Amino acid sequence: MDNILECRGIHKSFGGVHALKNVTFTLQPGEVHALVGENGAGKSTLIKIISGALTQDKGEIFYAGQPITIGSPKKAQDIGISTVYQEPLIYRELSVVENIFLGREIKTRRGSIDWVTEEQKARSLFETLEISPSFIWEPMGELSVGLQQLALIAKALSYEAKVIIFDEPTAILTEHETERLFEIIQKLKKRKVGIIYISHRLEEIFRIADRVTIMRDGEVAGEFAVGDINRSRIVELMAGRLLVEEIQHAGKKTDHPLLSVKHLTKKGRFYDISFDVFPGEILGFSGLVGSGRTDVAQTIFGLIRPDNGEIVYQDRSVGFLSSEEAMNQGIAYLPEDRKAQGLFPILTTSYNISITLLREISRGFSVVDTAKEKEISGRFVKELTIKTPSLDSKVYSLSGGNQQKVVLAKWLGVNPKVLILDEPTRGIDVASKSEIHHMIARLADQGIAIIIISSELPEILKLTDRVIVMHEGRITGIFTDSGITSENLIRAATGERMLKTETAVPWEREK
Repeated sequence: MDNILECRGIHKSFGGVHALKNVTFTLQPGEVHALVGENGAGKSTLIKIISGALTQDKGEIFYAGQPITIGSPKKAQDIGISTVYQEPLIYRELSVVENIFLGREIKTRRGSIDWVTEEQKARSLFETLEISPSFIWEPMGELSVGLQQLALIAKALSYEAKVIIFDEPTAILTEHETERLFEIIQKLKKRKVGIIYISHRLEEIFRIADRVTIMRDGEVAGEFAVGDINRSRIVELMAGRLLVEEIQHAGKKTDHPLLSVKHLTKKGRFYDISFDVFPGEILGFSGLVGSGRTDVAQTIFGLIRPDNGEIVYQDRSVGFLSSEEAMNQGIAYLPEDRKAQGLFPILTTSYNISITLLREISRGFSVVDTAKEKEISGRFVKELTIKTPSLDSKVYSLSGGNQQKVVLAKWLGVNPKVLILDEPTRGIDVASKSEIHHMIARLADQGIAIIIISSELPEILKLTDRVIVMHEGRITGIFTDSGITSENLIRAATGERMLKTETAVPWEREK
C-alpha cells in the first residue's frame, strides 16, 4: 500500500543541540502508527514538523506521494493533516459549532454567518463518528475533556483530514472517555484515515496500534509491527538499557496509623471518608476523574476546609488551616498539575528545589545564602538523578520526568512523614516513570507514609499495598493483597456493587 505520509532523512537542530538526526517515518492510509520514546527523544519535534509548526533543516516530506513543504499549521490543515493535543486547544466561550468553523465560517449571500448550514454540517460530522450531536451549541469550556476532543476530531474531519495526529490523547481522560476515543479511532481507520498516535502508556500501543516507531536521542531506535515486539523490548530501546520492572517494597512498619481520617465530608465533593495510613505503607487512591480523590488529599493538606469529620495525625486531632501549617507538621503534597501548581517554570532548578527551605537557607529576613541553596539543591539533583545542564537552568527547559523529580525534591527537603502524590507520573516517559516508582518504594521503606492518587491502573497495581476506590465522592471499595485486581478496581470505580470477600470492603449503592 502506498504511504499517505513519508518523512525521509529529517534533521533538526536548536543551537548546538540535535533534536532530530536522519529520522525516517512513514504512515499508510487506515493504519495507527504509534510513536514512542522518552521525553526529549524527538517525538514532539517530529510532530511539529509534520503539523507545520516547525520546518526541518534537512530532509524531505512526501504527502500522498508528492514532495511538499508544509511550513505552517494552516497549510497542514488545508492539505489534510490535523493534530489533537493532550490538552485541547479551544475557545472556551464559543460553542462547538463556532469552534469547528472558526476562521472559515460558512457565509450567506449577504455575508453573514450561515448558522443553519454550519449546524447541519456539524451534525453530519458527529453522525459520521456515530456520536449524538446534542451538545453542539454548548460552550466548549463547559464540556468534559473527552467531548472537547471529539469536537476537535470532528473539526479535523471538516478539513477532510487524511492524517490525524493524537498527542497523548488519554492522559487526562476517564476510562469511559478513553474507551470511546478508541472506538472513534477504529472508525477513522475504516475511513482510511492515517493516525499517528503518541502515548507513554504502552498498554494502549499494543491495543490499538498496527506499527510502532521507537525514538531515542533524536534518532529512530527501531520500527516494528506491533505483533513482532513486546513491552520489554520497547522499553529497552526507549531507554537504551533494560529497566527493572519489579518493585521491591517491605510494606508498613507498624500497625499503629500515622494518619487517620474519620467521617470526613465536604458537601458537593466527598462524603463520610474514613481510612488510616501507616508508616512505610503505600496507600493507593483509585477512581475516575472527578470522583473526589484530589479533594480529599487537598483537605488533608489544608487547602480545603471540611464541613464535618476529623483528621488525626500522630495521635492528635488536627485541622490544618493552610498548606504551610500542614507542611510544617511534616505533610507534603505533590499536586496533579505540576506546571501550574508545583513549579515556578521560568525560575531555576535550584530555586524550585529550595523554595520550601527559605527559612533554613536565609540569612536575616530576606537574604538567601546562595551557597547553601546550591549545596542543598545539588544534593537532591544527585540523589534523584535529575538531568539538568546546571542548577541555574530554567525548570521549563527540563523534560517532564525531570520536572516531576524537581517537585519531589522540593517536598523531600522538608523531611515529610506523610507524602501525598497526586498523579505522580502523568505525562512522563517509561524510563522516568520507572525511576520514580522505585524512588517511591525507597521512600516508603524509610518509614514515610505515602498516599498515591493515580488514574493509571498499572501504576496502582504495581506500587500499592492497599487501595481505596472512590466513586462520586464516596468510598466504594478498599482492597488488599489478592483483592487488588483490575476487575475489582474498575467495578468499584464505576459504582457497581462489590462482592464481599476477605480482601474487599463490601458496600451497597445508596437507594
